[in-house]
Amino acid sequence: MGGLLMVVWLAVAIAVIVGLWKVFAKAGQPGWACLIPIYNAYVLLKIVGKPGWWLVLYFIPVVNLVVGILVCLELAKVFGKGGGFAVGLILLPIVFLPILGFGSATYAAPAPAA
Repeated sequence: MGGLLMVVWLAVAIAVIVGLWKVFAKAGQPGWACLIPIYNAYVLLKIVGKPGWWLVLYFIPVVNLVVGILVCLELAKVFGKGGGFAVGLILLPIVFLPILGFGSATYAAPAPAA
């Protein structure tokens, strides 16, 4: 039973990694960046147009949940998706990241902050 659970967990991890790799590539960032912890969060912040110092917010309990939700909302927005898709990214990233990466959604860079 443990072996089956490990295979399922590995399949989930691979699906998320491949989906995130494709999302990074669509946004003009190196796909391999999704493999490096902390740096992948920094690149994701760059993709959604948030400043790099937001990375510090990921290390603050409870604040990191809010920041994660905001980043998912912005990620859906820059790929032309709505709030429902953002909820999917928050709750089921295993399904929605590959849809975003392999689907027809195109990346539109966010407007620079004034």
